[in-house]
Amino acid sequence: MAVSANRLELLQIADAVAREKSIDREIVLTAMADAIQKAAKSRYGSETNIRADINPKTGEIHLQRLLEVVEEAEDYSTQIPLALALDRNPEAKLGDFIADPLPPMDFGRIAAQSAKQVIVQKVREAERDRQYDEYKDRIGEIVNGTVKRVEYGNVIVDLGRGEAIIRRDEMIPREVPRYGDRIRAYVYDVRREQRGPQIFLSRTHPQFMVKLFAMEVPEIYDGIITIKSVARDPGSRAKIAVISSDSSIDPVGACVGMRGSRVQAVVGELQGEKIDIIPWSEDPASFIVNALQPAEVAKVVLDEDAERIDVVVPDDQLSLAIGRRGQNVRLASQLTGWDIDIMTENEESERRQKEFNERSQLFMDALDVDEMVGQVLASEGFAAIEELAYVDLDEISSIEGFDEETAQEIQMRAREHLERLDAELDEKRRELGVSDDLRQIDGMTLAMMVALGEEGIKTMEDFAGCAADDLIGWTERQNGQTKRFDGTLSSFALSRVEAENMIMQARLAAGWITEEDLAADLPEEEEVEVEGGDEEPAADDLSGVFSKS
Repeated sequence: MAVSANRLELLQIADAVAREKSIDREIVLTAMADAIQKAAKSRYGSETNIRADINPKTGEIHLQRLLEVVEEAEDYSTQIPLALALDRNPEAKLGDFIADPLPPMDFGRIAAQSAKQVIVQKVREAERDRQYDEYKDRIGEIVNGTVKRVEYGNVIVDLGRGEAIIRRDEMIPREVPRYGDRIRAYVYDVRREQRGPQIFLSRTHPQFMVKLFAMEVPEIYDGIITIKSVARDPGSRAKIAVISSDSSIDPVGACVGMRGSRVQAVVGELQGEKIDIIPWSEDPASFIVNALQPAEVAKVVLDEDAERIDVVVPDDQLSLAIGRRGQNVRLASQLTGWDIDIMTENEESERRQKEFNERSQLFMDALDVDEMVGQVLASEGFAAIEELAYVDLDEISSIEGFDEETAQEIQMRAREHLERLDAELDEKRRELGVSDDLRQIDGMTLAMMVALGEEGIKTMEDFAGCAADDLIGWTERQNGQTKRFDGTLSSFALSRVEAENMIMQARLAAGWITEEDLAADLPEEEEVEVEGGDEEPAADDLSGVFSKS
């Protein structure tokens, strides 16, 4: 009866531990068997190969010593000769194991303590595996927990079946959680570490706000409304961009709710963080104008290659557009992914006047004309000497106050100026040691060759080894901001297609590729409309630009 009671108690303990730790009963029984096995080794010798089995139905413990079948035994505690093994099992062969039953044993105090440590360790490992498997698939979800303790600003949260941590920088500023408080947070990472699975929560993550809105707004949960982007200054202000797939549903109104009930529920969870809900648009200009709300925008100028935009606002709207400590424009930039420069109408007017004066001075110096002529050419839209040199004479002579003779003189002076520049650039190119071969590349100019020479690119092989980014530059996102890196030829307004075409020509000339490779690899030129291109524009195309004032 004593044995039966012990067996029953063993199974009851296994069931209780499995329920308490939320792990499989078989794992607990396996841990117990490993513990008994370790205790048995301490009695029969650590070199002995012992296996312990526990019957999961009856709780009966079986101890066996495993002996390896060998030709001639050297250690009879772990090996058995083949001849003796055949007597026990006629089918035994070398490398097999013969099970030798061992009598039941009583655990001493030390053996029991050792067994307990093994069980505790195995159960803890199983519990950690269970926690990791449970939460690794919950990254991106919101979980509820109770504040267990606060350590140096880091909040330890009891999730019921595990513990998680909210680091100090992941807490909303000025938020002071206390022991026992209920708290909601976003699971942004789960890692398997030496001390167990680490579950990292956040209340400042942008997706925390997204998930909160999904809980409060049924249209977001159902996928009718999509949150396209989020920008947060935790605890202070946030902006979200929303769009609806159903034209009959207003995305902004749905997120605000009746009398602001839906958005206020999110604001309350975020400790009063003000939220601007903005309609998303495919048009960058419209989207950025919306993102700068509540400021009014007078005009925008986009640079799509650099993802940069200049925004002009009325003088009285400047502080509102920038926001306190630049908060409004910073959030708008994060929301849209564009770098935003804000200026007043007066500043924009001053900049335009400065550009006008610079163009006027350029024409005065290059063409040796007086100030009035330079200003007239600049006011008619001419921005470069090349335009005057190669535009139709009619476009110049049609300017009020200019006749055909004046137009011819201006164009002749423009071409003479360009010839002087070419001669100077050619001389500088030779001084830098840039090879004449580079002039064979279509689109290559003397100014480009000088720029290449200043960067140490002097031969066809040097140019063939360049990448398109080396020539035209590239952009990177760093710390939420788009940073532009200039290339060697960034100032020449080359497109990526043009740069790649020039590089492929250089590789062909250097013998790196064949004509067949060139035909296969050259990118197709995209048809785009450009202003002020290299081709000579038709008179009709420039009629609006050079119209009489």
